[in-house]
Amino acid sequence: MSLPLVGMDLADLGEAIGPDQPPYRARQLYQAIYGGQAAELVQISALPAKMREELTARHCLGLPQTAHRYDSADGTRRYLLRLDDGRTVETVLMPEGERDTICISSQVGCPVDCKFCMTALLGLERSLTAGEIVGQVLLVARENHLRQDGGRLNIVMMGQGEPLLNLPNVVKATRILLDPAGFGLSPRRITVSTAGIVPKIEELGREPVRPKLAVSLNASTEESRRELMPITRKYHLRDLIAACRAYPLRPWEKLTFEYVLLKGVNDSDADAHRVVKLLANLNAKVNLIALNPGPEIPYRTPEPERVEAFQRIVRRSLACFVRKPRGLDIYAACGQLKRYSER
Repeated sequence: MSLPLVGMDLADLGEAIGPDQPPYRARQLYQAIYGGQAAELVQISALPAKMREELTARHCLGLPQTAHRYDSADGTRRYLLRLDDGRTVETVLMPEGERDTICISSQVGCPVDCKFCMTALLGLERSLTAGEIVGQVLLVARENHLRQDGGRLNIVMMGQGEPLLNLPNVVKATRILLDPAGFGLSPRRITVSTAGIVPKIEELGREPVRPKLAVSLNASTEESRRELMPITRKYHLRDLIAACRAYPLRPWEKLTFEYVLLKGVNDSDADAHRVVKLLANLNAKVNLIALNPGPEIPYRTPEPERVEAFQRIVRRSLACFVRKPRGLDIYAACGQLKRYSER
């Protein structure tokens, strides 16, 4: 079985090409795979033909295959990607004006049983490798002619899975995506979202190269969060907030808190005031998401007026934004990724 090259860092690629090759050959290969978004090994013209033949005999590039692509009326694209073992995972491209965002997955399915999220109904099949994480970005960027320079492209690890439960692969993928000699994204352009795995938040904060951090809050009390996000039974709300207070933000950075609004459950004025109190003195912003509905989800979407009222209260103390749903007609919106083949 040929070993995939996507997901290898510079040292790994040096070993892959062999000790007899000069170091600059590994750098050429690294730049061609990540910076050049090569589709095939044979296309890497910077390498001698004989080396390409030898690499092809032992290795594959290792990009996922597009099993299906769904195009939304609003320009969003949902990719169902097939991995080498036949499992599938979802990636979403959201173009908006001068900016493009790729929402990528970190696991096949998800082990965190959030009650308002369709992905949770899949359960966890396995975690993705670093190559399978990076490969989603490379495939979508190349197919849509997206460049990583110029500050237009954002990557969010908010697809299938809990990224912090696959932290080593997420961190390795992040290093490749942020490496100026690799994919070359700015650290401001990649965000990882967690349901609140407290010890892993602390571990992520110790990484010298890391994405920005977003935390799914979704409730204003311990009891409500435990009902909506059962992981709260293990990682209590007070401990999560304490970990966020201790998190070492870079000078330009804010924490992001995501809050899915569920009609009559967590969207009252009192909830909004409690959120403000919870996040007091944190360098943070809040993203509100009115529930994106699904046929197996027992909650309803609040009215726009209720969302606006909640935002008005929070934004008196914190930057607060309402995230516009994208790709609802193809089940590509936040919380809807469940590998639906059709609506």
